[in-house]
Amino acid sequence: MKRLFYIAALSAALGLVSCNNINNNKQNSTEMEKETVVLMKTDKGDIKIKLYNETPKHRDNFLKLVKDGTYEGLLFHRVIKDFMVQGGDPESKNAPKGKMLGAGDVGYTIPAEFVYPKYYHKKGALAAARQGDQVNPQKESSGCQFYIVTGKKYSDQELLSMENQMNEAKVTNIFNDIARKNIAKIRELQQKKDQNALYDLQEQIYAQAVKEAEKMPDFKFTAEQIADYRNIGGTPFLDNQYTVFGEVVEGLDVVDSIQVVKTDRGDRPVDDIRILEVEVCD
Repeated sequence: MKRLFYIAALSAALGLVSCNNINNNKQNSTEMEKETVVLMKTDKGDIKIKLYNETPKHRDNFLKLVKDGTYEGLLFHRVIKDFMVQGGDPESKNAPKGKMLGAGDVGYTIPAEFVYPKYYHKKGALAAARQGDQVNPQKESSGCQFYIVTGKKYSDQELLSMENQMNEAKVTNIFNDIARKNIAKIRELQQKKDQNALYDLQEQIYAQAVKEAEKMPDFKFTAEQIADYRNIGGTPFLDNQYTVFGEVVEGLDVVDSIQVVKTDRGDRPVDDIRILEVEVCD
């Protein structure tokens, strides 16, 4: 009976910073020069962000939006303390108080660019928002919405427990991926109310998922991830699920000041926090 959860679940789901002052603590100057840095000016202060070259589609799209002025006047429309601050919804510009935000876009998505485990959801990471797996199994990113991770610090025991959970979830994740590829067949059997055939298909998919999971190495955080999640914090449960394409290099205190503001029931700040301007640093 426990395995019936898989089919059932699937069915149900149908400081001021300047561009002239670049902090390069973790990289030498030659490598830093190769990465584009942008300055985001907000109501709360300035945030300097470097964009990774290993995620070129996201980097180039972000720079296009910056140069087009798309982000000017938009809000940080979703703020959750110890999690993240999110912005980039075009509908947030001049949005009246109380309006629900977060559904705006620019009419396209960007293919996922996971560079994991090199880039992960440590505090200060810049990542692309996206729709959920049910409607977006390829994990394609929003063309404009982004978030900056704040997260929390994790103990070694918590990280070990998370590793175990991720390893235990391998079969479920593989099962869901295979089931999505068979969704037409599943819906056909549901319409026919053929429970026996549904159960047989479920057993076949489950057996295939177990077999594929056995071939995969166990999940483990790298030493760098453990150090960052322990010492500065982050949201490790989002790793390899959302594209991380940059990180804050200066102005993390500004991000912290944003994450603690008062918000309404929809996580929108009660007092608007606006992106005034974003510019590319030379």
